[in-house]
Amino acid sequence: MNKNEVFENNFKYHPPTPEKNKIYVEYREKCKELAYYIYENFPDSRERIRAITKLEEAMFWGNAGLSRN
Repeated sequence: MNKNEVFENNFKYHPPTPEKNKIYVEYREKCKELAYYIYENFPDSRERIRAITKLEEAMFWGNAGLSRN
């Protein structure tokens, strides 16, 4: 893809199909489960907060990868 095709694809709304919607829901649940695990089992620290933030980023990028492709 050239840059115009990439930008057009990346910056448009991608409505979920029923099949992809099922994956979105499962993926968000698994990310949330891991967030709770990190919060409950790791010491209160900057690193714990960053781990949860990075997990949120992973969830967002995973969602983008699913919707864009």
